[in-house]
Amino acid sequence: MAINKVLVVDDSPAELTNLRKIVAELGCIVISASNGMQAVELAKTEKPDLIFMDIIMPDMDGYEATRKLSNDPAVKHIPIIFVSSKNQKADKLWGQMQGGKGYITKPYTPDQIMKQIRMFNN
Repeated sequence: MAINKVLVVDDSPAELTNLRKIVAELGCIVISASNGMQAVELAKTEKPDLIFMDIIMPDMDGYEATRKLSNDPAVKHIPIIFVSSKNQKADKLWGQMQGGKGYITKPYTPDQIMKQIRMFNN
């Protein structure tokens, strides 16, 4: 699956800008959301090839958004990579149990983001 369109989700405008820049430099179309509810709606309408999901957000956190997407037949095939300041082993395990396919801890490097895109870009 080629990664052409990426949804980045974070409630921090600075983090969104940084993620958008890194992903765009790889030539991908970037869509962004600032909370889990927006992420679920955009995933359904835009059908991105990959999602980078923050966890701690207002309205709906990244875990709940990932559960909703993982249980929806129309979008459950989209890989979700958590990008979070939560760095405990339990957080990563819980993310995997919700349907996450990867986990990057903040602060991250551009290489970590690019590596995830390349991993799913086959």
